[in-house]
Amino acid sequence: MSEQPPRIVIAGAGHAGGSAAAFLRQYGWKGGITLVGEEANAPYQRPPLSKAWLKGEATAESLALRPARFYAQQNIELRLGTRLEVLDRAAKRLVLSDGTALGYDRLILALGARPRALPLPGADLAGVLALRGTIDADALQAALKPGARLAVIGGGYIGLEVAASARALGAGAVVIEREARVLARVAGADLSAFLERAHRARGVEIVTGAQVQAIEGQDGAARAVLLQDGTRIPADTVLVGIGAMPNLELAREAGLDCGAGIVVDLAARTSDPAIYAIGDCTQRPLPLYDRAGRLESVPNAIEQAKQAAADLCGRPPPPPEVPWFWSDQFELRLQMAGLAFDARETVVRGDMAADSFAVFHLDAAQRVLAVEAVNAPTDFMAGRLLVAKQARVAPDLLRDTATPLKDLAA
Repeated sequence: MSEQPPRIVIAGAGHAGGSAAAFLRQYGWKGGITLVGEEANAPYQRPPLSKAWLKGEATAESLALRPARFYAQQNIELRLGTRLEVLDRAAKRLVLSDGTALGYDRLILALGARPRALPLPGADLAGVLALRGTIDADALQAALKPGARLAVIGGGYIGLEVAASARALGAGAVVIEREARVLARVAGADLSAFLERAHRARGVEIVTGAQVQAIEGQDGAARAVLLQDGTRIPADTVLVGIGAMPNLELAREAGLDCGAGIVVDLAARTSDPAIYAIGDCTQRPLPLYDRAGRLESVPNAIEQAKQAAADLCGRPPPPPEVPWFWSDQFELRLQMAGLAFDARETVVRGDMAADSFAVFHLDAAQRVLAVEAVNAPTDFMAGRLLVAKQARVAPDLLRDTATPLKDLAA
């Protein structure tokens, strides 16, 4: 009898899991592939949920990572509407929430992350929402009618994007942030200040340094957010956007090494040689910065999907990428590359007043660690190259718009 080709199960059908299935076939995997997803949808893009989907500018077809026919054509089995419940490493066996069991030769964990819960009175009222999938986005879209009042708890990218979408739909929006500025954990002070001004100019109220005490309700529905200083912010919809928690509990229970996420190497391999992990649930090496961390982004999901697929198919590893991110708010296109660990100096290139500029973050040796660009795609692309090369650039050259950045990157 001929030996059966090995079978891969991918647990998680988000951007990471869906991309891994596609790359495996592209890279020549001949064995079985089963893709298990908790949602009823085949893999789709999540970033538009806070923007185009809310505003009615996207459809399920436009969000899909691949056409529906792709999975049958590529002999990829979809097991949707179910999730991984038990991981038995010794038996190489999975138990799913529908009671069925799956064996695997190789396993890719693409378990993603979930919105962090708000542990305060009133968090369970009707009208208190989070945003992770299409069901969440549909509930939010239904609430954002002209004249509606939205309070966003958390001034991160998703919160700011939803606030911008709410204003476009004619709803009022208030962003409540615990820290002294929005995006305090993920962006520099210059970009934070610019976005606060931009949102206020377009009708979004920004409240920083604010601690939420409770969500007040009436007849079981949210009606206001109460702050610790006694301020009461009226709202009929409350979006909780205070970060995400990696779904690593099953991996930890199964004995895999875990830290801030499931610990992997640059081939997305876990501490079990038969198991890989990719996407938001992982803690991965960041070689440019000589440390490890967790990256919540589509580019990271795709990069790790390539890493796992290449290793499984015996191909050379893909070239390492600079971490990068993007966000759309109003007519502002934000593009960020690199991570500003150990930054000592910032340089602004361009005109903030004209809504077109880039902020460069340099270390003590004047190496470019990160760039944050607004409506400046050329500066972003050149800045990304500078980050990848860890280029040393004099601040005056970066600041001088007469000096083409592409020359510095070359």
